[in-house]
Amino acid sequence: MRFVALKSEEQLDMQTLPRIRDRLVVERTLLMNQIRSLLLERAPSTGQTTCSARENSKATFREYSVASDTEQMTAATDETSTLSPRMRLLLTDLANRLDALDDRIEAFNKEFAAQAREDEQVRRLMGIPGIDALNATALLEAVGDGRQFRKARDLAAWLGLVPRQHSTGGKTTLLGISKRGNPYLRRLIVHGARSCIAHLNRERDKMGEWIGKLEQRMHINKVVVAFANKIARMMWAVLTRPGNLYERVDPAHA
Repeated sequence: MRFVALKSEEQLDMQTLPRIRDRLVVERTLLMNQIRSLLLERAPSTGQTTCSARENSKATFREYSVASDTEQMTAATDETSTLSPRMRLLLTDLANRLDALDDRIEAFNKEFAAQAREDEQVRRLMGIPGIDALNATALLEAVGDGRQFRKARDLAAWLGLVPRQHSTGGKTTLLGISKRGNPYLRRLIVHGARSCIAHLNRERDKMGEWIGKLEQRMHINKVVVAFANKIARMMWAVLTRPGNLYERVDPAHA
């Protein structure tokens, strides 16, 4: 029988932060899509405008590229625009709501960054490729010290990053990735793995050769999930072994 580890009051409180932030990101995406659709229906002339100061100041925490939308919004809310006054008023209201969502998401990101500076475990997790303050704090709040998992594969299975088994009669049959577990954490780790595969310095990092060999024999999406599985295992090793750190540089290239 498997038991769920009890969470502290602080863990329960902090676990709500990424969930609320995720909801705000969804709301922001919906709002941006609505703005885009409204402008496409009327096809306003955008001209050669530049991004607003609001977008430049928040570019660090943006998860979606909205440069073209910003240019359209600048033209749409301008008094010289060909849009009707009623339409300009509605678009201005939507732009203000987008500002408010950006500010709230940025506040959450600052809180995650502050926690990363104060928590030694989070700092050690951030040393793993593809892991930032958001991924590290979300995992720590969900699993604590990770000792409820006997081995690293148990954590990967809990996240839904292992093949689903359909074995019987001594015959082992592995199917596709199970996707059973925590969908929020799995999504963060998979996106981190995808970004890492695209930007990792493979000549300096010891994981570069391993990723290159995988890319030669399987589809890129399978490579991403396999690397996400390895990241989850490394996170378990760092959590359960105090003082353990990921060494990015291959000793042969040190």
